[in-house]
Amino acid sequence: MNPTRHTVAIAGAGPVGLMLAGELSAAGVPTVVIERLGAARPDVPGMAINPTVVELLEQRGLMDALREDGVALPHAFFAHLVLDPARLRQQRPLNFMVRQATLEQRLAEYAVKSGAEIRRGHEIIGVEQDDSGVTVQVRTAGGEDTVRCRYLVGCDGVDSSVRQLAGIGFPGAETPFYGILGDVDASEELYGHLGARQYPDGLFTVAPSGPGTMRVTVGVFDVEPPDRERPPSIAEFREQIRRVSGLDVALGDAHWLSRWFQVDRQAETYRRGDVFLAGDAAHVNFPLGGLSLSTGIEDAVNLGWKLAGVIRGWAPDRLLDTYQGERYPVAERARAIIAAQTALMQPGGRAEPMRDLLAELIVFDDVNEHLVKAVGGLDVRYDLPGTAGHPLVGHRLADIPLATAGGSTSTAALLHGGRGVLLDLCGGALVDEMGSGWQERVDGVVAEPATVVGAAGLLLRPDGRVAWATRDREAVGLREALDRWFGPAGQ
Repeated sequence: MNPTRHTVAIAGAGPVGLMLAGELSAAGVPTVVIERLGAARPDVPGMAINPTVVELLEQRGLMDALREDGVALPHAFFAHLVLDPARLRQQRPLNFMVRQATLEQRLAEYAVKSGAEIRRGHEIIGVEQDDSGVTVQVRTAGGEDTVRCRYLVGCDGVDSSVRQLAGIGFPGAETPFYGILGDVDASEELYGHLGARQYPDGLFTVAPSGPGTMRVTVGVFDVEPPDRERPPSIAEFREQIRRVSGLDVALGDAHWLSRWFQVDRQAETYRRGDVFLAGDAAHVNFPLGGLSLSTGIEDAVNLGWKLAGVIRGWAPDRLLDTYQGERYPVAERARAIIAAQTALMQPGGRAEPMRDLLAELIVFDDVNEHLVKAVGGLDVRYDLPGTAGHPLVGHRLADIPLATAGGSTSTAALLHGGRGVLLDLCGGALVDEMGSGWQERVDGVVAEPATVVGAAGLLLRPDGRVAWATRDREAVGLREALDRWFGPAGQ
């Protein structure tokens, strides 16, 4: 059998794999997504996206359609203690409630519209690398097939076949946790329990999940479920809610129920040869506040433009090494933030004194800001080489309204095409300095910002990160930054 050929194969049609497929396909890279399940799952547990995901979706023009499917949330939470994003010095997006199944649907539409192929009911059973790429063995309902690709990216979750077949270790631990969640018929009684509540022995949350349905979640730390392989029942669900909260809550018919666990692991490496890992295949932690999902989505956005640059020939292979260098510490940081929160949610009231003290500290604006940014992924800064001195470098730039000769726009809108952007805020001198050498990869935009930016010019990578900035009209280091991130002039 002759193998089918694609430049990039992605394992997993979850949000990370679909986001990466959209990024690559929009950049003109032939991409196939290989998904083990025959259809999209209706029972995926995610219910919200945090500010990082909102900003990344805005950078690709995807949030407008998604806003019809959900609602912005006015608060953030640290270990279920309420934070106030409205008190940030610079406003950023709010958490946004939307079902993960809906997010996946929108991302699949984006990927297919951009040119990606999604193959469902295809299970990866073998991976072999050679000097020119990767051969992937796939099992389908019709027998075995072979896919030949230049690069393979495992976005296939905590039990990643790609990670295991590539021989990449996944160190970490699973801590005892007795959790049940599911969608049940909505009722007036459940509406009376809306919100996230932390009790001495565990957590209990209720939220709308769709027309006529409610997402109910209950969990207890340091307790093993009686039978983790047995599907939970409504009776078991009600008993756990009563045990945690003391409430005898009536539950209607269940649309689906599932168990959830407390796992904390990170792959030994995100790359082995021409095989990469992203999302839960690379790192997994307790699902709290959307930080795990946002870390995975930004993995995809970080890796996508770099793979595209190497494949299209304007970037050297060493650009791919920056994927692990930038993203590995971010996952370590996310794991630490989530571990700090779960420590404050331990049973028996052991954490109550610390929770009370933290609640007192949150009234201070600096503490509130620090925690809002931490749980929203807004505090991430890459330590980029050769760019010391400007505080914006390494950060993802907030969406700033801009006035240009062609009309009103914003920094997020300028990134819709997935290209680099030289944002010249000093009248055109920096765009003149760049010249035409990078015009196929970087858009030069002369603009006036509606708010104070703190820079006269910025070079934005396709992932929205500031790669270079200047406080005045001087272009010192600009060409070096262009060369580092976008290849030599005229390439």
